[in-house]
Amino acid sequence: MSPVEPSGGKWLDAHYDPVAGLHTFSSCVDLADLSGDGESRLVVGDLGSGSSGGGMKLKVYRGTALMSESTLLDLPAGLVAFFMDLHEPRIPAVAVASGPCVYVYKNLRPYFKFTLPGLEVNSLEQMLLPAAPTMMDVTGQFDVEFRITVACRNGNIYILRRESDKPKYSIELSSHPVGLVRVGKNVVVGCSDESLQGFTQKGKKLWKAFLPAPITTMAAMDLPTRGFQAVLLGLANCEVHLYRDKNLLSTIKTPDVVSSICFGRYGREDGTLIVTTKGGGLMVKILKRTAAFDDRDGAPGPPLAQSIRLNVPKKTKLYVDQTLRERESGLSMHRAFQMDLSRLRLAAAKSYVEALESSLTPMSSSLTEPLKMNAVVQGLGPSFKLTLNVQNTAACRPVMNLAVSFLYDESLYRMRNPYMRIPLLVPGLIYPVETFVECTSDKGISDIIKVFVLHEGRSSPLLTAHINMPVSEGLTVN
Repeated sequence: MSPVEPSGGKWLDAHYDPVAGLHTFSSCVDLADLSGDGESRLVVGDLGSGSSGGGMKLKVYRGTALMSESTLLDLPAGLVAFFMDLHEPRIPAVAVASGPCVYVYKNLRPYFKFTLPGLEVNSLEQMLLPAAPTMMDVTGQFDVEFRITVACRNGNIYILRRESDKPKYSIELSSHPVGLVRVGKNVVVGCSDESLQGFTQKGKKLWKAFLPAPITTMAAMDLPTRGFQAVLLGLANCEVHLYRDKNLLSTIKTPDVVSSICFGRYGREDGTLIVTTKGGGLMVKILKRTAAFDDRDGAPGPPLAQSIRLNVPKKTKLYVDQTLRERESGLSMHRAFQMDLSRLRLAAAKSYVEALESSLTPMSSSLTEPLKMNAVVQGLGPSFKLTLNVQNTAACRPVMNLAVSFLYDESLYRMRNPYMRIPLLVPGLIYPVETFVECTSDKGISDIIKVFVLHEGRSSPLLTAHINMPVSEGLTVN
């Protein structure tokens, strides 16, 4: 079951405006301290509404009120707050990608416009990808080391590094990606088949979780004060799911389908969740300071302990020497092993043949009289009840003219019927043959009684069984 948040759960309902008129995506939402007063604002690139395509604006919210708005000339594709200089106080600027231009706003006013030139890309700066990119995540520094994770239209994800002009690693997905988020050193990908998958930065698959509905948006949740990192998912069933690895930690119900998610510092609260809905609503939730997330995995599958790496000890000198010996003498060691294996097989075959020839097995090897027998000894002594269960294992042929003979030490035991005839054996039925054995010795010792199943007119027995008789406890006590 999904851990749906009840009223008074981990989140506080700070604000909800169903008619805020915000139509945007997660890539066009950011939180930044635009005034340098320690209070973060909400910056939104609004796509506008209506068939005319107008109303595209850059909106800034402070608390629950709209602080300012600026008109955009084209649909915004992305928005980010960044620092342009090192002057104090550190006040970030806002860059908005809109059409073929990047607009930079400083102090909530237009500051610079950069138009992408229609020139050929420098060969030193060119990335060679098999398909057109749709999503991108960049980490690191350009002059030191960086990684670029790109999701392309062919359904694959490529990872590029600074020293190579071609993809270093490739991830082939079963369906097209709809979201890409980096969490620590791992990459979390949301796919169109309603699944969430985790990969290392080298493309190795770590886990896969299945979702109850298609993904509408994804965003990272980073809470440095607690050292907590996770992924927020907006789903088409009007829910927001919080995942850490493959573990579902929290579920939030929303009144409408979520279109964008942003988590960070808003106002003076570090753990604030900003959600916009498909109908243009704005929702603000604050994470409680006492909220604790349980890492228990509610999904079926192997336990979490199975994914913990074992502390394998380092290779010792003895192990290294043995490895070198096996590498140098591998051929002779293999020949010696094969020779010992052949000798073992020969000894087992000889013992099996001897058992068949002397009828020392509890099953008959005769095709005309296929028999099976087991013995049961009951009693504490000095009198024992000996029961032989004889069965004809043939498909439809009965067996007749059989007898049972016992061979034993007459100085230890006395038997009422040392020789008995067996009636006709119908296939499949078990026939019990019972007799009584009396121990005549008072020395507290025991011996073996041999049982032979014979066929009249033949010298060799069909079956032979050795019964280890128990010590007579009655005589021992007396």
